[in-house]
This record gives sequence, structure tokens and C-alpha cells, in this order.
Amino acid sequence: MCGIVACRGRVQAAEFLAGALSRLEYRGYDSAGIAVTGTGPEGLTVVRAVGRVASLQERLAVLPPPAGSCLGIGHTRWATHGSVSESNAHPHRDCSGAIAVVHNGIIDNADELVAELRGRGHLFTSDVDSEVVAHLVEEHFAGTGSLAAATLAATRRLRGTWALAVTAGNSRDVVLASHRSPLVVGSGPDGHVAASDVTALLGTVAAVSVLQDGDVVVLGDTVTWLDADGAEVPPRESVRLGWAADDVERGAYDDFMEKEIAEQPAVVGRLLERLLPEVADGRLWSRTGLAAPARLRFLACGSSRHAAEVVARTFGLLGGVPAEVVVASEHDELVAPGSQDGVLTVAISQSGETSDVLHALDAVRGPVLAITNRPHSSLARRSDAVLETGAGPEIGVAATKTFTAQVVAGAALAIAHAAATRSLSRRAVAQHGLQLGSLPGRLAAAHTTSFPVAVALAEELAGARSFFFVSRGAGLPYAAEGALKLKEITYRNAEVLPAGEFKHGPIALIEQGTPVLLLESGDPARLAGAAAELAARGARVIRVGSGRTDTFPVLSGPAPAWGPLESVVALQHLARCIAVALGRDADKPRNLAKSVTVL
Repeated sequence: MCGIVACRGRVQAAEFLAGALSRLEYRGYDSAGIAVTGTGPEGLTVVRAVGRVASLQERLAVLPPPAGSCLGIGHTRWATHGSVSESNAHPHRDCSGAIAVVHNGIIDNADELVAELRGRGHLFTSDVDSEVVAHLVEEHFAGTGSLAAATLAATRRLRGTWALAVTAGNSRDVVLASHRSPLVVGSGPDGHVAASDVTALLGTVAAVSVLQDGDVVVLGDTVTWLDADGAEVPPRESVRLGWAADDVERGAYDDFMEKEIAEQPAVVGRLLERLLPEVADGRLWSRTGLAAPARLRFLACGSSRHAAEVVARTFGLLGGVPAEVVVASEHDELVAPGSQDGVLTVAISQSGETSDVLHALDAVRGPVLAITNRPHSSLARRSDAVLETGAGPEIGVAATKTFTAQVVAGAALAIAHAAATRSLSRRAVAQHGLQLGSLPGRLAAAHTTSFPVAVALAEELAGARSFFFVSRGAGLPYAAEGALKLKEITYRNAEVLPAGEFKHGPIALIEQGTPVLLLESGDPARLAGAAAELAARGARVIRVGSGRTDTFPVLSGPAPAWGPLESVVALQHLARCIAVALGRDADKPRNLAKSVTVL
């Protein structure tokens, strides 16, 4: 949610900032803006635009900032406070117009600070909480003359979460500050840069350092790190970037979602090359350093929660470990403090920055295992062990390859746990390993088979207003994931049900032509009975299974412990194709952002 970039060096600031923001657009695309050093009386040129970064770039083409400006900050917004408007777009300025601020996060005490500052004569021009930071910095800057000291003093007044980049017209610095919101900084041939996500900096720097809570960093002639008291401290450890600039290019595909669906066999293949050698002998589990748990509790949201359901079930089947999945945002309502003895908490998050997950961890006692695509994220730093999914950058807002990688990584860990604890025989472990190893080929076949079917079905189903996704047992999390994909990018309602539940009320919603996606899993006779009953009531039953007469014949062989993973490829394709038929933007659905970093 929202993206921050900053630069100080030898690059043309406006050009760099706009390009970097375009690579962060999946984090928010309600509005965008930049502030660069300029020639006006305030010493800053600020350009903002409602809509996507392309709108900002069009504005910059008409009103270009001064040539030669090499210092600036930028922001792309996903609205949480205040409407989508140019006045609410970042950067925000103080009363003089000489100080500019971009902010990610939520200032919980913004209302009381605004009242206090208005009482001292400050004039506010927006409805957003972020503007309060500019006015606080203004007051302290007037007294200290130091932008770093003023920013640090301002943060001491704040409650909530923030990642900040601050600059001033009469300063040659950019000041960064972080509290429970991500920021990274790096240096390259063209100077010093910072961003809220490393994808903005790919191709610019080879390594970054991650700000931690309370850090303040000054991008000046050099990069200076300060602690929460303003004392200079050594820089945080530098981490090499494992991704390349080409990884965030769309290539020949029509959209990133299409590309990322197609990448799943290769992503899983690379993941298994890394993990499989340590599965059969249990090393993948033992090298976590975690004791065998009495119980498992999974914390996740959205697609990651569906992956958690699969992984929890797999641990239970293979290792006999009782496991539950808790929606992270409901953790404080559902989990009593005294119910954590002997529990290993497994937190799953694509970004590793999901606020609901991080907030839930505040109440967790005992060890934490993270499953994430970002091994240097906030979640990873707060965990006792980390299992990296290695899916690479995912630009489409709707999760595809990261979901699949979470399932495969979790399943591999469950098999390794069963091997390490001898819950399964060597033969059984080997058999599960073979099934895991066959996944890249099975996913590739599902991709090839399901795409033309999805294209053909999309025109027929685009007019439907409501869908049902039905399965049993291990298939239900995949049905839920398919329904979520459809809701996210087509804006159509979709409900998930166990096959046996239709006759207990929901069948009243079936009308002539109502689409029902039926995922093969569990007792075939019971699924066949459900399909026949639904068809008799007029439903358009679309079967995802292994039979030659199935609409999507993408499954083959005996079902593994983790269920029909290949089915999700067909459902991803179908959701995307319907979205395209409806004229939706599959990569940037309305009201959504990729990384949910506010509560």
C-alpha cells in the first residue's frame, strides 16, 4: 500500500523518480507525485496527479521540473485517509512550501496533532493524516536548522506507523525515517537512493540496507545512519538483491498476471531444486532449529490464508500435528493468551510486510516460522526461522505464483518434518517427495490445457453476476483461492461451499445458468451427486478434474496430501480471461493494493 522513492546524487531526479514509481505502482495507484529541488522561492518543485503514474508522467512532460535537479522524493498513493484528489496526493508541504514529505502508514494521533497545529496558526490543505508531518518538521526545522533533527523530533510526536522521506528547498539532503513500515536504502554509480520496496531500485543498485524501527537515515554527500536519539551509528548490514530489472518487465505478455501464471512451473521447479535435496532426510526441517511442535497455528490473510489451509492440512496428515489457521486480523479476538503453550506459529505473507500479520505477532509467545517471498522483510526479521519461497517479484495485484510457491514450500517442509520426526516411513517420505517433484510438469500441463478452455468460457460467463466454487476436503482451499481471484479482478460475487452444504440453504440461489465451478477432490460419487443435483436446478456446472469429459481436465494420478494444486491454474486463467472480456485491468483491480501495510 503506497510506494515511496527518493534520490540524491547524479541522476536526473524527476526522470528517476517517475520511473521508480512506475515499478511501485502495484502498491497503490490512486495518485502520484514528486518533489525535486527547484528554482522557485521555496526551492522545491512539486508535481502531483490523480490516477496512475502515467498521469504524473504526462504532467511532467507539460510542466517539467528544472533541468539538472538531482535530489527529490516521490510517492504513489493508495487512499486510506481522505478521498482520491490532487490535494490529497503526496508530497505534502508545510505552510511555507519549502518542506516536502511523503509518508506510508497511518498516523493514529493525527486529529489531535492537527488541532494543536491549527491552534498555532498552521494551515492545512488536505484531508490526509500525512500532512501533519510536514508541519511538525516545519516547526522543529525553524528551531534547529537541521532537517534530520527536525524529522527526528517530529517522529517523537507521532503514534502509529510510518515510513517517511523528507526534503527541503534550502537543504541538500533527503531524510528517511521508519517505524513499522518498510524502507530500504542503497548506493550506486549515480548516487544514493531509497524506496519502500526493492523493486523500485532494480537496475539502479546491487544491494540495499533495510531500515529498522527508529532508524533515521540522511542521504547527503554520504549516507549517514542515526539512532532514535540522533546519534550517528554504523549502517545496517547490506543485502545483495537477488532479482534483476528484467524480472519486473512484462515482456511479450498482455499483462503481468498472464506472465506470472505462466511462470508457475518454472518457479516451482527452481524452488524444488533448492528444497527437495533436504526433504527426504528431514534436513529442511532440522535446519530451522525449531523443536518439533505439539501444535501448529498458522497466521495469514487473503491468498496466503488459503495456502495456510493447505499447508496446515498437510502437516496434520503427514506428521500428525494438530494445526489451525487463524485469520491474522482476528488473532486478538480468537486466540487466548493462555492457549500458546507448545505452539509453533507459522506466519505466511508474500511481502513479509502485511500489517495484520505483524500486528498479530505482537501477541505471540513462543517460536515463529515465516514463509515469505521476502527473506529480509519485517516478518523475516521478527521470526525465529524463515522459509523463502523464491517466487521472484510479483507485480500483478492478484497473487498467482506466490500462492503456488507458498503451498509447495509448505508441503516440502511438512514432508521434511515427517521425515525428521519419523512420523512416516522412508518409503512414504520418498513417495511424497516423488509427487512433489512431479509438480512442475503437472503445472505446465495444466497451464497448456486450461488456457484455451478459459478463453472460450470467458465470453459465455462474462455476463454472470454471481459464481459458486465447490469442492470437498483438500480441494476447498483451492476453490476459495479461485473465488478470491474472480472477486479481485472481475468484481463479480463468488461464494465457496463444501459440496454437501448446497442442499442446506444455498441451493435456493441457483438459477438457470448460474456458474458453479466444481473442483474434483474426495469421494467422486458424492461430487457426482452434487453436480447432478445442481444441474437439475439449472446450474452451469464447470468441472475441474481428471476425467476426459471434465471442462478443465487438468488433474492426473492419485491426489497428493496437499490436494489438487493444478486446479488453481485453471481458476487463475478463468478469472483473468473473464476480467479481460469485461475490460478490467487484471494487474490493477479497483480499490486493491499488493502489499497491505496498514491495519
